[in-house]
Amino acid sequence: MSAKFEFGCLPTAIGSVPHTNPAEACAIIMKYLPDIPAWPQLPRRSAKENMVIQFSEGFPGIVVKGDKIHIEPSANFESELEQIHIDCEQDSAHKYGISTEYAAGLHAFLSKVAGSKIIKGQVTGPVTWGLTVTRQDGLGILYDGTLAETSAKFLRLKALWQENILREISPDTIIFVDEPYLVSLGSVFTPIPEEKVPVLLEEVLKGIKGIKGLHCCGNTNWSILLDTQIDVLSFDAYNYASSLSAHSGKVKSFLKRGGSIAWGIVPNEEEALAKESLPTLRDRLEEAMAPFTRNGVKFKQLIAQGLVTPSCGLASLSPGVASLALELTAKLSRHLRSRYVM
Repeated sequence: MSAKFEFGCLPTAIGSVPHTNPAEACAIIMKYLPDIPAWPQLPRRSAKENMVIQFSEGFPGIVVKGDKIHIEPSANFESELEQIHIDCEQDSAHKYGISTEYAAGLHAFLSKVAGSKIIKGQVTGPVTWGLTVTRQDGLGILYDGTLAETSAKFLRLKALWQENILREISPDTIIFVDEPYLVSLGSVFTPIPEEKVPVLLEEVLKGIKGIKGLHCCGNTNWSILLDTQIDVLSFDAYNYASSLSAHSGKVKSFLKRGGSIAWGIVPNEEEALAKESLPTLRDRLEEAMAPFTRNGVKFKQLIAQGLVTPSCGLASLSPGVASLALELTAKLSRHLRSRYVM
């Protein structure tokens, strides 16, 4: 099976940036990522743009206090949960929009982006969302079977709404499901029922009709994720390249069925960025790819079916350093494409 898209190591980003002005955030994204721009999440602008709270708008019983979020069931709670299930069956996502109050970057992006072949969006995944949103007793809703299932359907509708609105400005979209908490797979401190993970992820992925991506910025059980219906696996290749190469057989099968790897090779930490340059990042990326070529994957296939990104979101950086990270991402992409693609 051929790749759905031969990205040829085009650059894109994970989502968050440190800016508070939506127009400025969009401008920097379009400057460095014109081929696959990602709408900017602005958590420093408002706690409502925190990656979990941002996608909570409209969930029954949600209460947000600062950066904390929990559920207080109302009298109509059960019927409101049931309505989410009904809307999922009908792919009825119009009620599940994300307002400007929760995503100023998205709405600015919609008015400013034009001419890009592919547009990237993102939604928080059901594991991360389910561990962060709690019941009144403080337990994450991931551990409540009914709420975990319903929240996955809710996020599916959020993803579908987002994809529909992005397709008004571009025919092709990538929606990443962001799952940083999947690093807790196998942890005794934050036990995640492993059998639940693919079920919940697949529920959200059903809402994405275009290219389906999944991002995790740490070590996890990559085999579980590669067996889902994702088209793009995004990972922190700067810090955790060896963790993915330990699953090289699964990666080989994933690429064979047309999957792509988003190589998060540009660090999102200021100290690490200060040490890097285009040559050092190129060498680091080629080292990250080497275990796969030794396992029979052609280097040109990795390039053709690859994307280049920062290792994770950039919100922890200053605006100037975040711009540097995006600039290095774009420069590395241009170098790889001029050498191996064009």
